[in-house]
Amino acid sequence: MPDSPSAAARPQPAEPSPGEAGALDNLVGGLPLPGYAARSLYLAVLGDGGQLPMATVPEPDRPVVAELLELGLLKADPVAGAYTVVNPRSVGGRLSEELRSAGTRLLVQAQEMPALLEDLTRAYDRTPRKVDRSGEVQHVHGHAEVRVRIDRLRDGATGELLSAQPGGALSPQLLDNAVAACRSLLERGGSIRTLYEPGARAHAPTASFVLDATELGVRFRVLGESFKRMMIFDRSTVAIPSGPDYASAAFVEDPAVVAFLSGMFERDWARAEPVQWSAATAPEPVGQPVHLQVGRLLAQGLTQRMIASRLGLSDRTVAGHISRLRELYDAETLFQLGWLMRAANGDGRGE
Repeated sequence: MPDSPSAAARPQPAEPSPGEAGALDNLVGGLPLPGYAARSLYLAVLGDGGQLPMATVPEPDRPVVAELLELGLLKADPVAGAYTVVNPRSVGGRLSEELRSAGTRLLVQAQEMPALLEDLTRAYDRTPRKVDRSGEVQHVHGHAEVRVRIDRLRDGATGELLSAQPGGALSPQLLDNAVAACRSLLERGGSIRTLYEPGARAHAPTASFVLDATELGVRFRVLGESFKRMMIFDRSTVAIPSGPDYASAAFVEDPAVVAFLSGMFERDWARAEPVQWSAATAPEPVGQPVHLQVGRLLAQGLTQRMIASRLGLSDRTVAGHISRLRELYDAETLFQLGWLMRAANGDGRGE
């Protein structure tokens, strides 16, 4: 019998790249492929006639021979006392069939898996979930209930209170304990900023409150344009009216909504103006009729609503004064009225 081919004499397969060498030694679909050493030995035995004498296999090659036997590329012939090569085509067919069978089993298992977990799925669906309360909106109805909730939020605030109060004068009842509440928050290290419309300046109780609160450190500004009523507590909860009569309110805790409304407040605050409230409460020039005050503000470019807030009048009253001014100046539109009044005053300011 011929001796086992030495490693030096064996035909060598093409040297694989590092990635290819690793792929040859990996499992494919759970079935192994011959490694580089096994391929070299197989080619060597094939070149020596297809048989490898058992007695001549050196010790270092025994693991490689075992690998080829396990794959079916060699088979032992005890009668001949040799290992004989097997056609790789038959081995490949067998391995392909095993892979197809394994794939079929996996597909069947994949189809059965939902049914096998059905009891756990039903239990999961029945279990109540913990609800994230950070994004909820709570609706409170009734003036008293709304005031209680606002007072509770204000008393619990530690950082910042932002308040936008359109509509001119505030109810004296709401101002009774306001100074003490502001002092309490400021003593806790917080800060307070409040927006008013111009009409609030002519309301004596509001002006008195602003003067007292300003001495404590509260900051006030006046905005002569439309803005939304809201109170923002520590930038975590926003109170907004949910009805036209303010008898109900929504308390929003959703971080995205709170951030959006806080941005609206900051935009309005930047456009508003600080005023001297001690002087701002002075009435309009003595003896000047109301319709002339309306005309003066109209000539300055203020809207009907802004004029109503500035003078503390209702929209209906201001509309009546504007109607009389249009008849006096024979103006068809508000734009034309403002232009005619500025021209009549001669200085372009209506004063």
